[in-house]
Amino acid sequence: MKVTQIYTYPIKSLRGVALPEAAVTSTGFQYDRRFMLLKVKTSDDGTETLQNMHVPHFPEMSLFLTDIVFPTEGQNDGKTRVTYRPPGVDDTADPRVKTLEIPLQPDVRGKEELGVIMHQSPTKGYNMGSEYNDWFGECFGYRVVLAYLGPNWRPVLGSFAPAKSPIHGQQRQSTTSLVSTRSLATLASLTLLLNAIGVPMAREKTGASLLPSAVATAVAVILSLVIGRGWSLWDKKKEEKITFADSAPYLVVSETSVDNVSARLAGDEEMDVTKFRPNIVVAGAATAFEEDFWAELTVGEGARLLLTANCVRCQSLNVDYTTGKMGTGDSGSVLKKLMKDRRVDKGAKYSPVFGRYSFLDPASENVLIRVGDEVAVAKTADERTVYDWPGLG
Repeated sequence: MKVTQIYTYPIKSLRGVALPEAAVTSTGFQYDRRFMLLKVKTSDDGTETLQNMHVPHFPEMSLFLTDIVFPTEGQNDGKTRVTYRPPGVDDTADPRVKTLEIPLQPDVRGKEELGVIMHQSPTKGYNMGSEYNDWFGECFGYRVVLAYLGPNWRPVLGSFAPAKSPIHGQQRQSTTSLVSTRSLATLASLTLLLNAIGVPMAREKTGASLLPSAVATAVAVILSLVIGRGWSLWDKKKEEKITFADSAPYLVVSETSVDNVSARLAGDEEMDVTKFRPNIVVAGAATAFEEDFWAELTVGEGARLLLTANCVRCQSLNVDYTTGKMGTGDSGSVLKKLMKDRRVDKGAKYSPVFGRYSFLDPASENVLIRVGDEVAVAKTADERTVYDWPGLG
């Protein structure tokens, strides 16, 4: 198998950016879903609240295309370029087509801090201000706020993280055992060392050995606890975090499975793979939906992806990207077609499954993957994983 497409999504639920290559990190591709949009809702008493905007509920978000202008080396001049293209407008010179440039890494000093909760996973973001909010509001026809994640992250819930995964959790247990072993070894070593140093010194002064030996042991215990606490904190730092992505840093889909969906559509119509919002598209799987059982993939020169959960699907598959509305005919009934035989996850029995959520093995941090890279299945599961993200699916 091989990688045929790579995508990143600078602003959640807007159209993505196809890349020839990208470095993998524990929180996703470098600029993936660092921004999101929120609709300003005003109640009868004038109170304003913010509603998360997702493409199944706001299909007009599909009318916004994005591109990335990567920063020059050593500079913070990178930009996300957003293009709004109204329905029926194909000419980029048409005055109704509008563009906006947003810094990839804006300065958050002085910006209003926002509380954002996505799928019960909380974080904070920053209001980018009227310069950007007003532009989007004019395009949408209602008030919105553009939020930037900044240095914040969201916790990974359920058993999506590899450490809590039934498939990958054993590796974490081995790490925990190693930490415990290190603590015990530290205790033994410090006890011997302190006794070796402390006892002769005490004998020289007092001629006794019992009390200094006990003191040395006590000191060794305290030091080993401190060091053990350090290992524990180090271990906690490895807990996975995500951006404004729904549930995991990466989504992997198979072209063989996309072809299966296209075969369900009338005539020559083909399923648009970008409606699945993948980060990595893999070609060459022998059968459709075999990825349900993929647990680990190796990509290119050493990137290891740990696949922990199924992606359960919603109405976003039915959006018509040319009109910014729900599709008609077969293109507007993709979700229904998948409902017939793809409700295969016991944890989300009313939702069809397509694609796999993935995390990065820590040893693969910053490894570069490219379109054309070889992909191999390094580990499979005997049974499908069970979806258990609270309140989602």
